[in-house]
Amino acid sequence: MSIFRMFTRNNRLEYQLFFNTRGAFRPIGWTNGLVASLCFLNIFVILAETSVLRGFVLLIVVLATDRFLLGPKLHICNVLRRATSLWSPLVAILLTAPPLSNGLSTSWIVFTALLVPVLLVTISRLQFTRIIKLADSILGRKQGFWRQVVINLCIISALVMHKLQSYPSMSILCMCAFLVVSLGNFQIPAAVLRIVLASFSLLHKYNENEKSLAESLKIFYGMVLGQGILYVLACMLEFFSFIPRRYLIHCGGFRGRWGVESVNLYYAYALEKCMQQGVLAPKKISLSNFAMDSLNSDSPKNQLHGIRLMHNFLKWEPTRAQLLPKLDTSTNTVDRIIRMLDWTSPKDTIIRLYAAKVTAELAKDLRVVTFPGTLQLVSALFDAHSGTKRGNPLLDTDDEQEEKQDQFLEDSQEQEHHTVRDVADNQGQRRDQLQDTDKPLEETQTCSTQQAHNDKHGSYILRCWQRILELRSVPKEELSTDHDLLPALAMSIIESLASCDQENCVEISNAANLIPKIIGFTRFRHATNTVDTETQQKFLLKSSLTVLQRLTSIGGEIGITLRYKISKHPFLLRNLAETLEYNRNSQELRKLVAGILRNIAIDGNTRQDIGRIQIIITRLTQAFLNGEGTMSTNADHLSRKVTGQALAMLTTESVQNCLIVLKEPEFIKKLKHLIFIHGGKYIYVAASLLRNLCLHAEPELRESDLKELSHTLREVLEKIIDVEGAELEILIGLSSQICKIIPEDFSQELEGGQIKQRFVKRLIDALNTNMEPSAHCPGIRRVILEQVINMVECNYHYADYLNEFRMTEVLSMVEQTLSKAEDYKLFLGDAGFMEYSTPISALLARAKELMCRD
Repeated sequence: MSIFRMFTRNNRLEYQLFFNTRGAFRPIGWTNGLVASLCFLNIFVILAETSVLRGFVLLIVVLATDRFLLGPKLHICNVLRRATSLWSPLVAILLTAPPLSNGLSTSWIVFTALLVPVLLVTISRLQFTRIIKLADSILGRKQGFWRQVVINLCIISALVMHKLQSYPSMSILCMCAFLVVSLGNFQIPAAVLRIVLASFSLLHKYNENEKSLAESLKIFYGMVLGQGILYVLACMLEFFSFIPRRYLIHCGGFRGRWGVESVNLYYAYALEKCMQQGVLAPKKISLSNFAMDSLNSDSPKNQLHGIRLMHNFLKWEPTRAQLLPKLDTSTNTVDRIIRMLDWTSPKDTIIRLYAAKVTAELAKDLRVVTFPGTLQLVSALFDAHSGTKRGNPLLDTDDEQEEKQDQFLEDSQEQEHHTVRDVADNQGQRRDQLQDTDKPLEETQTCSTQQAHNDKHGSYILRCWQRILELRSVPKEELSTDHDLLPALAMSIIESLASCDQENCVEISNAANLIPKIIGFTRFRHATNTVDTETQQKFLLKSSLTVLQRLTSIGGEIGITLRYKISKHPFLLRNLAETLEYNRNSQELRKLVAGILRNIAIDGNTRQDIGRIQIIITRLTQAFLNGEGTMSTNADHLSRKVTGQALAMLTTESVQNCLIVLKEPEFIKKLKHLIFIHGGKYIYVAASLLRNLCLHAEPELRESDLKELSHTLREVLEKIIDVEGAELEILIGLSSQICKIIPEDFSQELEGGQIKQRFVKRLIDALNTNMEPSAHCPGIRRVILEQVINMVECNYHYADYLNEFRMTEVLSMVEQTLSKAEDYKLFLGDAGFMEYSTPISALLARAKELMCRD
């Protein structure tokens, strides 16, 4: 029955005993090997005179104990492992004392000289604050190196002392002990034992009376022999297992030490699944299942590897497509990831960071209603970056301030201490990896270069060898960036949630203190903040502006609520003004600020509040008009366009803001210049600005400004013939205001340019085409009615000309299809904004009156 255990569930116990540790061999290192050799040597010396059998039994017991303590795949308490690593050198030295009981006094002097330094090194490794500080002050950053040197020298000295006064056979015993300890599991001893026993049994000669039994025994021992041979083959193949593991690391995009550990854990996970079920039984052992199972486990180590694997999978589209459907059907896993955002313990810092990264990816398709409390947990990520806050002396007591300050200093010192130690460890690890990978590559390149002169196949061999080295090496782990800041990740999550679902926006609006926390990062703190670097501050500033721009662009009723909450924050406009003032060269930041101002300026009261901070409109005006020298990419053109949109929105229905804009020298001339150049990129923004100035600041326009408007008219009329939709609405709105302000110039251009017939026909066709108003251009029929009214009022002969194209009949059709939507300037979602003071029905009545006058 032994041969069938591979295909059943009955082999679990044997697997746990023989295979559930490291590979066939494990590098135990100099220190562990020396300590193990000294321990076994001391034990044999102690028991040599009493009972060799007892010593041999004790050796087996210690070997088994060592196998279970040091095997990392077993679920042993980490505290016990650390204690074993900490105290084993001291125990090895102390076991040297009994063999010296009958020795000379000089031996005791040597023993004391060895015991004291090992005892001091052991004490220095204790996790006590004062001891750590004392060790740092004495040994500095290289304390780990000096500890290893001291322990190794002491252990070697103890072994030499034993060699001088002990039995000659002890050296052989130490080598045997060192070899056995280096075994990763009992697979090799078990394989050798099976082969030896099975071979002796198969060679055994049976009596005539035992023939029937002999055949059965031969079959049985043949199976045992085959199993032993398979064990040996497994040991041999295990030596080359790094090849598929490294291949998986490269294919999966894993990096650094965590990638190696993740693949090793995955191999153990897959083998465990095979042992739980039969080899031929169906099982789910994909990497995505491994990541989810690791995340849902109770082991912090497995949780860390699980969340990092998920983050790695979500960054790559093929694996993302495989993982997301599984997460959609596993709400418990998603809920656990979200709950990890609240793991504020220092030991869970990395898990929390990667949980935030994974949540940022999942938020693109996440409905927070399904997971109550999500936004509260996301909001808590902002608090992880907050430093001390200056209190009000009329509100805060001295005790509270001192307590907060002391706590902040303690946390800062502790964080700085751990950071220094972690950086030193990471640098050491990277240096070791570079030494392991770069040196062989350099040596190979040198040898291959010399061989290339003598052998025409040298380059091919070099490429093959380099390919092998690439597969053998592990990609370096990515360094942390500004994207890894928890507040930045929190804002990324909120932005994705707002773009995913309208109900998410409702939850964002209802989340307590969420919007104020976001706005708190819109202030660039310069040199006053010592917590962040300038780069980090700018990145957090950019992240907060990106989120606010997204939230202020939401349509519908919830958009009104969000814009109101954002615009009423007492420090928002001041922070936006500072950003425009101190980051003039940043096109990206200016585009974000302009986008926010454009969105919140939909509200009339907010437009007036913005106008009171004149520097905002002044900086936007300068950036829009004087940006030719900085235009190099599409992003720069987009930034300029958004800036112009913000100015157009701010000057709508606002005389105050129009007057501020007109303070810019030659403003109208520069706007005309924008209409004629840049391939029409800014024509509609500039036209909208000109219309607002004509409508609200006509008394302030100078003679030179009117001439520039007149020169612009021909280009505007030509464009009206060719465009549609919202662009047509903007241009007709401008031509209507020019007709009202300078009617003679308008008539002259219309008559002299041989464009009157085409222009009038275009107005009639536009009315017929837009009998049903749309959300993207609700006011197109309104501006056409205004154009008709201004044309007829400046010259009554235009009424007859318009009637030749049956304008009166078209107006009657317009009267039958009037809509309330045409009383708003724009729509966001289903909500209309900027309601006109004059309803469209009044304009229609005035137009019909003028057209019917004799």
